[in-house]
Amino acid sequence: MTEEMIELFKELVSIDTSSDPNSEEFPSTETQNLFAEILAGKLAELGAEDIQADKYGYVYASLPANTDEVIPAVGFIAHMDTSPDCSGKGIQPIVHKNYDGGKIELKGVTLSPEEFPSLLSYMGKTLITSDGTTLLGADDKAGVTEIITAVKYVIEHPELKHGKIGICFTPDEEIGRGADHFDPNIFGCDFAYTIDGGVIGELSYENFNAARAKIDIKGKSVHPGDAKGIMINAALVVAEFNSKLPKDEIPSKTEGYEGFFHLTEISGNVETAHLDYIIRDFDKDSFERRKALIREITEEINREYTSDTATLHLYDEYLNMANIIDEKSPAVTKAAKAMEKAGVEVKIKPIRGGTDGARITYMGLPCPNIFTGGHNFHGPYEYVCVESMLAAVKTIVNIAVK
Repeated sequence: MTEEMIELFKELVSIDTSSDPNSEEFPSTETQNLFAEILAGKLAELGAEDIQADKYGYVYASLPANTDEVIPAVGFIAHMDTSPDCSGKGIQPIVHKNYDGGKIELKGVTLSPEEFPSLLSYMGKTLITSDGTTLLGADDKAGVTEIITAVKYVIEHPELKHGKIGICFTPDEEIGRGADHFDPNIFGCDFAYTIDGGVIGELSYENFNAARAKIDIKGKSVHPGDAKGIMINAALVVAEFNSKLPKDEIPSKTEGYEGFFHLTEISGNVETAHLDYIIRDFDKDSFERRKALIREITEEINREYTSDTATLHLYDEYLNMANIIDEKSPAVTKAAKAMEKAGVEVKIKPIRGGTDGARITYMGLPCPNIFTGGHNFHGPYEYVCVESMLAAVKTIVNIAVK
């Protein structure tokens, strides 16, 4: 199983499926539609049923129950796209067997235990990286690989009794659109899991409440020699706007349950400028206060300059699934038992981010998140441990079968 899984993973990550936040199409890139067809074909080869790759790029499939016992239908979900934060074109995966605990030298990039102490947990194990010029794509093609590998195992072992098993691969998760056209009726499960976490043993039913704020600034450009009392320099206004936010409530200075404002884009000149923030917080009241602060700063700018200087577009992206799921929920307890059966230490921790599962949970389908074995997502320092991937496969099988 190991070598076959590695080869499948290498094949999948070599296909560019980066999503595009600036696209108005769905999915945002045509390569995701092409990838969906590839995955549908692989599921068909395995013997999965009810396979469809729909017009939105979602791949649905299932394994029908092989017992008359009444067993809840359980689903497994992973996303097909990779982050646009780093190139996903021409990924060249490199397998590092029997890792010795030293530095891993890649093209222009060094994976060092001094910078990434997590590496020391994998001495003697097999790691996979990119060649250093791209991200690896384990987020979330490790999840895709693990689901396909688990499905293959279940099909090849008919003695393992199970209820209906649902499979879904989604597009555009990395740009917050992964659940936009997800259809729980087609999926037809009682509960599900996104296979989209990190370190081995992660089990998550808490995630950030998430919003996005886009601020456009309209300046007034005149000759600088005659500008007194007239010019409004939009570029300076965006700097002023950002200075009004708490300077320590940013990703690089927060951890655990601490929320933040994250400036993801800033651009401009004298005449026009733009700010783009993501807003994150686990606590609903604190989340609302963060959004209120963005509104207040916008109003302050408009009072200081002119009433139409700042235009704010503020909207929620997803909410914390812990409002619906807790540690006693059947989906959570079943996953914990499945990990323990696979010999995995359960590490219940909040996701400092989000998954498709957060929005899917609010559609009435409880959907906590399970580890894939990957680290350092969204950049050239990304790596995944093969033994952790195998543990994820075993966990999926243990959840799926009686």
